[in-house]
Amino acid sequence: MRLVQKERRVPEWKVQVVEGLSELIKSYPVVAVASLTGVSSSLLQKIRRVIRQLYGDDIVLVVAKNSLFRLAAKRAGLKGREKLEPLLTGQRLFLFSRLNPFELYAVLERVKMPVPARPGMVVDREIVIPAGDTGIPPGPILSSFGRLRIPTRVQGGTVWIAKDTRVAKPGDVISADLAAMLQRLGIYPAEAGIEVEAVLEDGVLMPRESLKLDIDEYRSMIAEAFGNALALGSETALPAPEALERSLAKAFIRAVRLAAEAGLVLPGIEKDVIAWAVRKAYAIVYALGDRARELGIEAPALPVETRPAEEKGGEEKMEEAEEGREERKELSEEELATGLGALFG
Repeated sequence: MRLVQKERRVPEWKVQVVEGLSELIKSYPVVAVASLTGVSSSLLQKIRRVIRQLYGDDIVLVVAKNSLFRLAAKRAGLKGREKLEPLLTGQRLFLFSRLNPFELYAVLERVKMPVPARPGMVVDREIVIPAGDTGIPPGPILSSFGRLRIPTRVQGGTVWIAKDTRVAKPGDVISADLAAMLQRLGIYPAEAGIEVEAVLEDGVLMPRESLKLDIDEYRSMIAEAFGNALALGSETALPAPEALERSLAKAFIRAVRLAAEAGLVLPGIEKDVIAWAVRKAYAIVYALGDRARELGIEAPALPVETRPAEEKGGEEKMEEAEEGREERKELSEEELATGLGALFG
């Protein structure tokens, strides 16, 4: 008798799932793998509904068997699919997105849903039961409140919390009694969401730890880069509005300084030229020292901060120099004229 092996027939639903996944892989540039640990089907439905409302079809969530995803990735020619292989264990959620990987990660981190407390859960925030009516009739529940040291009173046929009561602080472990009480009171102290394990884009695999961006740090880096670029652009007279404004200001200052050094008196900079000449004259007088006094040449006393450092002593002199910087003012026209007269007769 001849044995004939029957051909194994693949269920139609599997074929449809593979085809559907293949189309998604071809249509979306970003593919992500997420964990479903601790995520109930009802919670997943809520998250899916929120994401659909906010982003439409820019993000698609699909729960599928790992074996079917492998077949779909191979059929669609997903670049770098072998890099996802170590992640295809346990129950997985597959995401297909038109957002860039970092934006996708940020979206999923923001979409969190409140979940009830569970025994053994470690608290990451303070839990406070507010004062007021619980709506629960008195009975055995009062002993539960007593064990948890929650002050109560009976009023109008229901149990009231006497005052706001902290029942847990960050780092505490939720007991079975406290978990039951919080659920009874409708207090959900924790949040849960989709935890992305990795994202694949154009053959590049980005693990979870590389997807979280420090926005403040990047903002600071961008501001520093802009400042450096602006400084370089203004120094090289780059034809950009922001840089040209500074370039013109720098050019004007340098032109005024050059004219003052050359003694070139031009309209609008007369005071600058005279002030520069006076400073140079004073410098000569100070350099001559006693010889200048013998010649009958005197100059106003130097501001505190321009005196030689060796003439000052310790912190007290440093403080005087700082005060001198704050109080120093530009010489008036009258003082300039007096100084020039004293120097040149």
